[in-house]
Amino acid sequence: MAGREAGAAAASGDRGRITITEIARQAGVSVPTVSRVVNGRSDVSPATRARVEDLLLRHGYRKRPAPSTTRAQGAALLDLVFHDLDSPWAVEIIRGVEEVAHAAGVGTVVSAIHGRSGDAREWMRNLRSRASDGVILVTSALEPVLHEELRVLGVPLVVVDPAGSPALDVPTIGAANWSGGLAATEHLLSLGHRRIGLIAGPPRLLCSRARLDGYRAALDGAGITPDDSLIVPGDFRPDSGFTGCTALLGLPEPPTAVFATSDQMALGAIEALRRRGLRVPQEMSVVGFDDLPEVRWSAPPLTTVRQPLADMGRLAVRTVLHLARDEQPDAPRVELGTELVVRSSTAPPAAR
Repeated sequence: MAGREAGAAAASGDRGRITITEIARQAGVSVPTVSRVVNGRSDVSPATRARVEDLLLRHGYRKRPAPSTTRAQGAALLDLVFHDLDSPWAVEIIRGVEEVAHAAGVGTVVSAIHGRSGDAREWMRNLRSRASDGVILVTSALEPVLHEELRVLGVPLVVVDPAGSPALDVPTIGAANWSGGLAATEHLLSLGHRRIGLIAGPPRLLCSRARLDGYRAALDGAGITPDDSLIVPGDFRPDSGFTGCTALLGLPEPPTAVFATSDQMALGAIEALRRRGLRVPQEMSVVGFDDLPEVRWSAPPLTTVRQPLADMGRLAVRTVLHLARDEQPDAPRVELGTELVVRSSTAPPAAR
């Protein structure tokens, strides 16, 4: 019985780097025990499981998928990994990914690693056990050691909206964040606003810095020296939009318009204005960024920069499927266009 179980699971690691027998020897356990860990069985003590999983991770062992899972397109299962999943922004990415993956007959596993090392390593263990054929990483950064594990396993990686500068050999898909920030600010300038507040996103993210740079460039182009007191921090969530707008209203000379660099922060800013008894756009204009489905129904409907989130997800799947077939993508770096959508939350400044 033990021999049959070992034979069923004794596929060697990627490119013959390690065998299940060697993993068992180093862990000080039997081959059947390692097999139970590899196959996700529950009848292994937590301490033994952790020891074996650490060795599997260290040596880049990857369970060989069963022949029945092979697909002509080179992939049967993709991992879609977010920093977190508490935003409608993530739902739009998922919608695009699922549309293309479903049409290709490819399954999708969605995870969030929350920027924590333990969560990321647990995700990597799970990825190995299910023999994922590709990874789409969204607005997150993997530890270098985990990135190297993917390389050792031969699992193709595509990064959507990269948090930082990814490795040169990793394809990326993003949006034209700089031009979006420029367009949002130029729209407010065209209406006559000169004191324009900005609620920024997390500075660790490239998209946040690009939107801020676009805002600064628009002001420079209009001959306006950017006022750092008009730039307040945020984290793309509604609470930070509320807090940021409240801080801007507390300035000796508040702005006449606010560019919130995410729709959720824009909705938080509108709530802060409502609680102060200020009307949008009569007494303060507000612009967002993303064009999430709900903002066309906000009160008032939100002027925003449309980011092609679902399209980014669709292109990410097509790219990772190319890589799974050992084909090169059409372009290693893709930046999809953004578009200003003017609704009812912006107007010329009120006379003061």
